[in-house]
Amino acid sequence: MANFTSPAIQKIRLIRHIGNKVAEYGKPIDQLSPNEFSDSIGAPSIEFSEQLMEELTENKIIRMGNPARAYEGVTYFDVNLTLEGWEQYEAERRGNVDGKYGFMAMQFGDNELDSFVTDVVKPAVTDGIGYDLINMNDVSKAGVIDNIMSVQIRSATFVIADLTHDNNGAYWEAGYAEGLGKPVVYICKKDKFDKMKTHFDTNHRTTITWSKDDPEKFSRELIATLLRSLGDR
Repeated sequence: MANFTSPAIQKIRLIRHIGNKVAEYGKPIDQLSPNEFSDSIGAPSIEFSEQLMEELTENKIIRMGNPARAYEGVTYFDVNLTLEGWEQYEAERRGNVDGKYGFMAMQFGDNELDSFVTDVVKPAVTDGIGYDLINMNDVSKAGVIDNIMSVQIRSATFVIADLTHDNNGAYWEAGYAEGLGKPVVYICKKDKFDKMKTHFDTNHRTTITWSKDDPEKFSRELIATLLRSLGDR
């Protein structure tokens, strides 16, 4: 997932890349090369990135200005967003554009939780509803971690938040997603939840408890909850 994402998500990321640059400099981009954004949007190759730009131009999402130029083997384009492109850019910034994946909010460094997410939670989501599930370990991009995380949540269809450790970051990520209107599913290790529950703002919400001794029960409950939460999405 970190190196190659679906074309739909690549489209969202490319629109975001162009929009951010134009907004920063206040004018169309006069030297944009697929070399500079191919990896960051998750494209499998530079050629694929060029094809994506061409298709977005044909669909009137981005506008090519002057003809493409080549310099030292690198192709450059003059690029801006169309009105429809800017509408999609703003919709994504408001969290109204969903990628085909969910975001996992969690504390890192707990070997038991890390392995449970890898071996149980992610396969359950993929096999049960056909979505990928990513966390920040899957996003290998340079930049301010908070900004990258916000972008991933805005583009996600839903969020799963593990509250086992009462991690402030996981609570913040869940709250950010709820503020955007994203479905949020809370999970917690059974032993911890039975003894201490979670924060009072969330302990009245449906929380799926997990135990490494009964992953099948957790997977069934998670899939059923996600299907109810996603509805017609």
